[in-house]
Amino acid sequence: MKVAMLRSILRRSSSSSSPFLLRRAYSSESAPERKVAVLGAAGGIGQPLALLMKLNPLVSSLSLYDIAGTPGVAADVSHINTRSQVAGYMGEDQLGQALEGCDLVIIPAGVPRKPGMTRDDLFNINAGIVKSLCTAIAKYCPNALINMISNPVNSTVPIAAEVFKKAGTYDEKKLFGVTTLDVVRAKTFYAGKANIPVAGVNVPVVGGHAGITILPLFSQATPKANNLSDEEIKALTKRTQDGGTEVVEAKAGKGSATLSMAYAGAIFADACLKGLNGVPDVVECSFVQSTITELPFFASKVRLGKNGVEEVLGLGPLSDFEKEGLEALKPELKSSIEKGIKFANQI
Repeated sequence: MKVAMLRSILRRSSSSSSPFLLRRAYSSESAPERKVAVLGAAGGIGQPLALLMKLNPLVSSLSLYDIAGTPGVAADVSHINTRSQVAGYMGEDQLGQALEGCDLVIIPAGVPRKPGMTRDDLFNINAGIVKSLCTAIAKYCPNALINMISNPVNSTVPIAAEVFKKAGTYDEKKLFGVTTLDVVRAKTFYAGKANIPVAGVNVPVVGGHAGITILPLFSQATPKANNLSDEEIKALTKRTQDGGTEVVEAKAGKGSATLSMAYAGAIFADACLKGLNGVPDVVECSFVQSTITELPFFASKVRLGKNGVEEVLGLGPLSDFEKEGLEALKPELKSSIEKGIKFANQI
């Protein structure tokens, strides 16, 4: 399949209405040199994410790292005739080399959810992995933007923040929890129920990235669908919140949301790169350090720029149902954030 065909398949509008992934904001000849690392590149999310980042013309150097299996993934992806040079790194002794000079680090590393597991069940394993990787990031590429995919994001982002604080490298503008899959699902489910083309749909999703902490703001969805009842909006909200579980159960013990997560991760990484390169008005939802609620981290629309977060945007007008959802999610999100901070500060 030709690259042009893949580009046409993957082309879409991001939530900022700016061109996505493979519709060029720059030609590859004029785009700045950008090194991107994928940590966990041999995994279920990492492999398709590596492929999608190889297709992105804004990437000049693609660094693929995992504890095993990376040379094969790197060799495979490297044969694709796009701009970026690909290198694979395997094992902790090669992690520093993988990270050196990175502008953007994407972290899908960790174990996936299995049937019956909650995101909290993942905590003890993935929290340790994230803490270790972030310790290396602080040493080898302290100025890189960090895109955290490893679950539970509500806890792993605070863990990363604490690790960077201890290392003296923390910049709240450069740490992002990737909640884009919640946005992707909300758009898809809303368009399907409203019977409108999904390509033009935007739905902000705020809060966190697990269960009831995921709050899609369908009252702000565009285009407006006046044919949806309150009950249908509630059902769409519930399906968006349970989207991950829907996939886990459908895969019947053989994985979690990997392909859709890789797609969402590629969308958000592309937005970060565009921001770094000075493209104006790049806006995506992300879980970041925030003051728009009393919680220290919160997902909302974020304007991206040359320094990462340029502005954390407010929630805007909420429906009564959304106001109730906002208050309901706060205790669980607060607990998850505190759990991450506590873990990071253990000796």
